[in-house]
Amino acid sequence: MKNIYSNIINFNSKNFNKIIKNLKNNGIIGLPTETVYGLAGNAYSNNSIKKIFNVKKRLKKNPLIIHYYNLNQARKDVILDQKFYKVYRKFSPGPITFIVKRKNNSQIKPVACANLKTVGIRFPKNKIIRKVLKKLSFPLAMPSANKSSSISSVTPKDVSEEFNNKIKVINGGISKIGIESTVLNLVGHISILRPGKITPKQIEKVLKMKIKISPKQKVIKSPGSFKKHYSPNIPMYLNKKKCPRDYAFITFGPKYPVTRNSFNLSKKSNLNEAAKNLYKFFRKIKKKRFKKIYVSKIPNKGIGYAINDRLKYASK
Repeated sequence: MKNIYSNIINFNSKNFNKIIKNLKNNGIIGLPTETVYGLAGNAYSNNSIKKIFNVKKRLKKNPLIIHYYNLNQARKDVILDQKFYKVYRKFSPGPITFIVKRKNNSQIKPVACANLKTVGIRFPKNKIIRKVLKKLSFPLAMPSANKSSSISSVTPKDVSEEFNNKIKVINGGISKIGIESTVLNLVGHISILRPGKITPKQIEKVLKMKIKISPKQKVIKSPGSFKKHYSPNIPMYLNKKKCPRDYAFITFGPKYPVTRNSFNLSKKSNLNEAAKNLYKFFRKIKKKRFKKIYVSKIPNKGIGYAINDRLKYASK
């Protein structure tokens, strides 16, 4: 019987050298981050970028996030202002992506940015990807490691299943946060284009100004902005108090009883735990072939705002 997880690789010195060689040769690979697993390739290589888009079946107008080890790398490609530095000093490395202007002489391939003059950049905190980035002379273009619009991967097994064991993935365990990074637009009107672990209130406190949240984008600058995203492709109904027995019921908090069709994001009403469980439960429900999903009300505060954002996109 074929082992569908044979492409999961342990992170050791021998495999580390193979990972670096693969990326230098324009290959792509699944890498862990603190948010979700990513599908990584050389951001300076058209071949690598095309492979990412093809494997994910991703629309070319949906830009990729570029991951850097440090500011010295990023300054070669993008224009950074004082507002960026204020937020960067507070939250990076970490789960925040910045939309900034590309330099005219930037080596980032335009196809990675949907041919826009802007680009999303991030400085991840996960130790494995930081070791990889430190060794490379180029940044990594890295969207979430899943087929376009489907459920993000939070374990190496998720990545293997998503791509039928055709993509090598580094075993970094379970993603610490479990949902994608906050996306902060710093070009034009400052706004949150995608909520995440780092909340608007936290950013407003640093910048000492009010920030718009999820405004309509005439041109898509941020991943996760298309109509349908993060989806198990099962009809989903939000803010429900009860659920028929034949449907999956995603709940939150201690008041909901344990049943064969219930999936409690956090019995202790812990929103961080709920975020970590969200995609895991999506995948469990899909494997059990439930025909519909009901979701109880999730508090719209802190990371709960990001959870509700993902539920909204998944239910479309």
